[in-house]
Amino acid sequence: MSRQRRAPRRAHPATGRLIVRTLAVLTLLGGVAAATRLDETEQWQADTLNSGQAQIAAQAESAALTLQQHQLLVEAKDRAAAEAKAAAARAAAVEKEVSRRGAARTTTPVDFGPIPSSCQEFSGNRAIGCALVLAAGMDLTQMACLNKLWTRESGWNPLAHNKSSGAHGIPQAVPGSKMGKFGADWETNPAVQIKWGLEYIKNRYGTPCGAWQQSEEEGWY
Repeated sequence: MSRQRRAPRRAHPATGRLIVRTLAVLTLLGGVAAATRLDETEQWQADTLNSGQAQIAAQAESAALTLQQHQLLVEAKDRAAAEAKAAAARAAAVEKEVSRRGAARTTTPVDFGPIPSSCQEFSGNRAIGCALVLAAGMDLTQMACLNKLWTRESGWNPLAHNKSSGAHGIPQAVPGSKMGKFGADWETNPAVQIKWGLEYIKNRYGTPCGAWQQSEEEGWY
């Protein structure tokens, strides 16, 4: 008995369309995933670039700031050196003027009275200054500052006179006639000059140490 061959079954049209759609969806999803990965890669590269640029900018800013600070320090040192040189020149001018005047004028003898025992380390006009500092209610710390200040200005010489500026006496008052408030012999009397100088310092800087700080920073007080 002979067998008949069966014709092959054909796929249902609906099944074919389903397969095509499925393949299309998978292709679309693959494209979306690839695009997403591409976007993520580009974003990562952009973030990395921005981070690098920000770091470079920060380093540049830090370097510029350091350079500026260094420049300011150099300028401050140059300014301090120039002021110190100017102060030395003024002191030399005062000393020269005092030497020139020589014996043309003498100081007024001052019977100041007893000097406090705490001022025994000082002598002459400095001892008078120490006594007046204590009498004004200040302590020996302020006297130490005053000693440095007026040693720089005049060497505590009541005859010290700066011809160019007119500064005169122990505190280098400008003009010297201001000191007449405390005595007619202001040109030669150290006690009169010291009293005026202490009043000037109190009104302008509060204390001798305040005046000394000003002199250190600016070269004058």
